[in-house]
Amino acid sequence: MSGKVKAAIIGSGNIGTDLMIKMVKYPQNMELVAVVGIDEASEGLAMARERGVATTHEGIDGLKAMAVYPEIGIVFDATSAYAHKVHDEALRADGKQVVDLTPAAIGPFTIPPVNMHAHLDQPNVNMVTCGGQATIPMVAAVSQVATVHYAEIVASVSSRSAGPGTRANIDEFTRTTARAIEEVGGAAKGKAIIILNPAEPPMIMRDTVFTLSEGGDEAAIRASVAKMVAEVQKYVPGYRLKQEVQFERYGDNNKLKIPGRGEFTGLKTSIFLEVEGAGDYLPSYSGNLDIMTAAAKATGELLAQRIAEKVTA
Repeated sequence: MSGKVKAAIIGSGNIGTDLMIKMVKYPQNMELVAVVGIDEASEGLAMARERGVATTHEGIDGLKAMAVYPEIGIVFDATSAYAHKVHDEALRADGKQVVDLTPAAIGPFTIPPVNMHAHLDQPNVNMVTCGGQATIPMVAAVSQVATVHYAEIVASVSSRSAGPGTRANIDEFTRTTARAIEEVGGAAKGKAIIILNPAEPPMIMRDTVFTLSEGGDEAAIRASVAKMVAEVQKYVPGYRLKQEVQFERYGDNNKLKIPGRGEFTGLKTSIFLEVEGAGDYLPSYSGNLDIMTAAAKATGELLAQRIAEKVTA
């Protein structure tokens, strides 16, 4: 494992545990050396110990007391927005790069295939939301070849894969995702909607992306979308289009009103996605959670590569 950047995970719940298994199962540029929790009997800590990863149930203080702590370069935080603010302050003071899987959004919004390379030297990067990780690459794909005036995403997930944290932060999800659609996706105006579907058996995550644009043609948009899907599939194999990209044109005789943007003429693009999880720890229908952990790992691998390059420069 020599030459790899040492990493730690704070949070031994579902997200932290799935990330832990991915990092152990598919090692690249990082070596996971610690998993941190607050419940000594948690399943996540037990599974980490079974895989030879050091653990502590004493939170960030326990992490800082571990002998390996000075060697850790990257820390993933899979706790809560409130806790992350405390963790980030302590970790930055010790020179650790932080990957934030909470809604705290202290660092810049980060979508690996869209803007990760712009944030390799940031002390903290934020993984937006599950809906953002799934849909913003598609908004960005359209923005790369056309001027996007408005983008709207609808994320439909199984209610089984939405825990108490998600349910308590629905409003935060929509606001954060909408802002990232604009800041990262390139849309002038963004809107996000999440639907918790109670269907049995549980449904796989489905996402619909609508963009209203001008200046690009259908062939260019299709090609850009296909290229971006392939980029996301590099770290989320279960990410796929459900059907061909659909188009509808609006002219002066049938203008479309965009909320907060007035009337619109141009091209409406509809993109339909499905996100199936890898089933590493979480069930495969929990693509909404899987894409967060997969994106976090992909981000960490790029950060680790950057750290290694600095060391050898």
